Amino acid sequence: MLVCYCLAISSLKNAEHQNNMDSKGPSLYAAGASVDMSRSIEEDSLVDGPLISADALHSAIRREFQTVPTPCHAGLLSLLHVVYVVLSVCVALLCVLEFGQVEVCGSILGNVRGDSVILFGKACLWVLVQLFTGCVQHHHSRARSRGYLRFYRQMQGLKQLPLTVHSTGNVLLLVVLAARLSLTVHTYMLLIILGLELLVALPCLLYYTVKVMKFNRERAAPDVSQEEHLHNFSIASLQTETGFREGSRLEELVEKQADLIEYLKQHNTLLSKRLLNLTAQH
Repeated sequence: MLVCYCLAISSLKNAEHQNNMDSKGPSLYAAGASVDMSRSIEEDSLVDGPLISADALHSAIRREFQTVPTPCHAGLLSLLHVVYVVLSVCVALLCVLEFGQVEVCGSILGNVRGDSVILFGKACLWVLVQLFTGCVQHHHSRARSRGYLRFYRQMQGLKQLPLTVHSTGNVLLLVVLAARLSLTVHTYMLLIILGLELLVALPCLLYYTVKVMKFNRERAAPDVSQEEHLHNFSIASLQTETGFREGSRLEELVEKQADLIEYLKQHNTLLSKRLLNLTAQH
């Protein structure tokens, strides 16, 4: 009897324990299901949230074309150069060689010699050319940072040419001064150097002005966008632009790739900022 009583008690406890587990099981399953449901709802809310439209994103990323304003500076420098040479010829003929009224030159120049006035003017003109070169370098560097790497490289030698010509003219003038020639020969040599300098520097400035005006008129997209457009039609053209082949200059290729990487870094930084702003607005 005692054994039967113990077996009955143990069976009752097992039944109660089984009933408790059955009563708690659905709630745990429900809780787990609710957690999964909430997670899926949160993930769906992130995916199904308001997305940025492609038009709004494209309009935010697209940057307006900025022209290079240096043609005005080049035209003004060319005009000043022509005026300087004309005035130098007048001073040399009228005041140095005394082909005109000496009293008029004395009243205008005072005690300063005519050739000294020409040299002072040449020094001032060289300073203006130096300022022009610095201004051109600044604006071309900005165009380079906007992605116009091909334009920057095409104009790299041309923008330095006027300064090189004027510096070479200064060296020739120093040689003439050091030679201690007669007054007549000295004056004619000075005028010849100024004339040759004008004949070389003026076409360079005019050619530079035409190239920059053509660039401003075309309003082309950055080089990266142009390469992407060409890539849609021909993959070979993109490989010739970025790949190294026999006969090409490795230094130029490395510099071009460095410029491209620098531009892409700046572009990605700007893109991230504008994406954050658009996300905050939406």
